[in-house]
Amino acid sequence: MASFDFVALDVRGKERQGLLEADSEPDARRLLEQRQWVPLQLVPAPRTAQRSLRPGRALRSKDLTLFTRQLATLATVSPLEEALFTIGSQAGRPDVRRALLATHAQLVEGQRLSEAMGRVPGAFPPLYRAMVAAGEGSGALPVILERLADMLESHQQLRSKLTTALVYPAALAVTATLVVVALMTFVVPKVVDQFESMGRVLPLLTRGVIAVSEFMVAWGLPLLGVAVAMAVAALVALRRPAARLRADRWLLGLPLVGKLVRDAHASLFARTLATMVSSGMPLMEGLVVTARTVQNRALRAATEGMVTAIREGSSLSSAMRGAAIFPPTLLYMAASGEESGRLAPMLDRAADYLDREFSTFTSVALSLLEPAIIIALGGVITLIVLSILLPILQFNSMVMA
Repeated sequence: MASFDFVALDVRGKERQGLLEADSEPDARRLLEQRQWVPLQLVPAPRTAQRSLRPGRALRSKDLTLFTRQLATLATVSPLEEALFTIGSQAGRPDVRRALLATHAQLVEGQRLSEAMGRVPGAFPPLYRAMVAAGEGSGALPVILERLADMLESHQQLRSKLTTALVYPAALAVTATLVVVALMTFVVPKVVDQFESMGRVLPLLTRGVIAVSEFMVAWGLPLLGVAVAMAVAALVALRRPAARLRADRWLLGLPLVGKLVRDAHASLFARTLATMVSSGMPLMEGLVVTARTVQNRALRAATEGMVTAIREGSSLSSAMRGAAIFPPTLLYMAASGEESGRLAPMLDRAADYLDREFSTFTSVALSLLEPAIIIALGGVITLIVLSILLPILQFNSMVMA
């Protein structure tokens, strides 16, 4: 199949241009005429443009958020094909440009936007395409794109806050580890040589530090190799569904991390479901699509259990309560939304509340983590320094005596 650059006039007399895939030039003209566009120019596209129509890898979260906001803005003032082509042609990243121009080519051939996105394998998440399809079905695509952009921006801001907050503690922890390893493998052995030449009995603390240092020098690299091999084996094992399910259940059972994972999932679930309900998507379909996008296998199984419960006649709030993975606030607001007929707004409010709680909790936890790392590093270095100073002070006192 070849690619063609085209310039055409639509039914309003407005000029359209873009890329089109067809078996031949007559087929390309026929596709344009099916859309009631009058071809003005139709020429084979250069190879660089043809390559841009081939699908690339999945869009990054940041790129997808920016694209959705741009499309939501341009779709209100220009035709969808023109908006998509404008955004795609101006994209800075080559993989984003390829995905968007490939989507535009499918759109020009007569596909709906959600179908065009589905024909670019892996570029757009299934949940994203489902929401776009719901917006197209209800005739409120610009509104749904706005809500999608708001939802993606909210998730992106939360991830950015976490990333920014984790950078300093992570760098501090790595630096602390490197400092301790350097002291134990380079500094302590040289000091030990000086102590051994004196022929004196060393203090208990000094002997303990020397033993740890000798162990690290002799077995450090082999243990590092074993750790890397175990990490690789764990990653391979996690590809099996049963092992991944056990690991995810273990993660949820951890005292602090488990709560963070459940709260983050609850916020994402509430925000996504609110967007789907407001777009006119059936609740069951939205839950089925949402379950496929949940990364934690234990949470995914609980969400799929909710689908089964609702099919058997249970309400959403009752199914959520039966899943036993959601915080009480979300359960209460979901029940209130069902009773008042305002499910989407109540879920939105619940998601806002959970986002604030999650952000506050992580900020406090990370603010406590920084001094904890500093105190731990100071303690270890103090022990090493004391183990070196004690023999020196002991020898000095013996000489003075």
